[in-house]
Amino acid sequence: MKLNEAKVRYAKPQDKDYKLSDGRGMYMLVKTNGSKYWRLNYRFRGKAKTLALGVYPDASLKKARARRDEARTQLDDGIDPAAAKQAAKLADNKADTFEAVAREWFQQHSPGWAANHASKVIRRLEKDIFPWVGDKPMDAIDPPELLKALRRIQARGALETAHRAKATCGQVFRYGIATGRATRDPAADLRGALPPVKPTHFASVTDPREIGNLLRVIDGYRGDHITRYALKLAPLVFVRPGELRGAEWSEIDLEAAEWRIPAARMKMNAVHIVPLSKQAVAILRDMQPATGGGRFVFPGARSSQRCMSENTITAALRRMGYSGKEMTGHGFRSMASTRLNEMGWKPDVIERQLAHAERDPIRAAYNYAEHLPERRKMMQAWADYLDGLKGGADVVPIRANASA
Repeated sequence: MKLNEAKVRYAKPQDKDYKLSDGRGMYMLVKTNGSKYWRLNYRFRGKAKTLALGVYPDASLKKARARRDEARTQLDDGIDPAAAKQAAKLADNKADTFEAVAREWFQQHSPGWAANHASKVIRRLEKDIFPWVGDKPMDAIDPPELLKALRRIQARGALETAHRAKATCGQVFRYGIATGRATRDPAADLRGALPPVKPTHFASVTDPREIGNLLRVIDGYRGDHITRYALKLAPLVFVRPGELRGAEWSEIDLEAAEWRIPAARMKMNAVHIVPLSKQAVAILRDMQPATGGGRFVFPGARSSQRCMSENTITAALRRMGYSGKEMTGHGFRSMASTRLNEMGWKPDVIERQLAHAERDPIRAAYNYAEHLPERRKMMQAWADYLDGLKGGADVVPIRANASA
């Protein structure tokens, strides 16, 4: 005899567990403590099995019957309903793993990042975090387990990378909490667990005589001519190495003597204007016959479809006799910053030309032309100053208060 809602509601516990049948293998199991469970007995490939259909009253009689009918349909199709339920549960659990949540977080946030930054973040996760905790549910990862993964990074001498990975993991866990896949952030409990990163400065030549010598050595470079052009342009524009080697002809207006680097290629995700001195324009015009027909100003040695490799400038400096403690590709920025400040140019003008961090990201997005007239004067004065140093003269720099 089929059940009805009254029989289900008023079923009382007894000394022993007992069953109330509803037909077609479904019944309610009434426990001695008063709990009521819906069950379905069935046979699959000759083997007796039982499928849980829910707990009353969360699963009503109507809902339990619907689940029974769905299971019976699966059986008619040759599917074991218990196995199908387990597979669905595993799929749901997989959606809550650290890797699944991290990739979702990355897809949500990375469109607003510079391409280079985005690639570094996902590569760091794929290389250093996913292999160790990626397949674990978010709440199954405790602080010691996460620390173990981070210490593997530290062990290879990449302490700064370990700190960056920890910060990224914290962002993923906080995203997991916000989206209901996690309840806590174990990365927050690791404060102080990794040794602090000692501040380092990019090696740079800043003494005027040494700068002059470096420029003469660059002029005499006998390696690849594209690399030589990159070396010649680097001190004149003093952008980040990745911004220089990724330069595209579409970004450069030689008539206007201006290079506009799009936000997607900038660290701070804001357009950056580089006023081009006469010397910089001359270098780029010399390059046009060689690479102007392609996308990149400085294409890679193996493929014109890719820009110059990350280590090209550094390797060239080494071949010219400059060690990592003397000069780096990033050092051209320190060189310009140090000398321009000593020459009396306004710090705000220098900082804007260096495209250093802007505290307000909205302001940064709209303020890329700030101090542009002064920056144009500064960039030309800087190029003239470098020409004087390269010529070996005892150069008196053109100061800001004399260039207005």
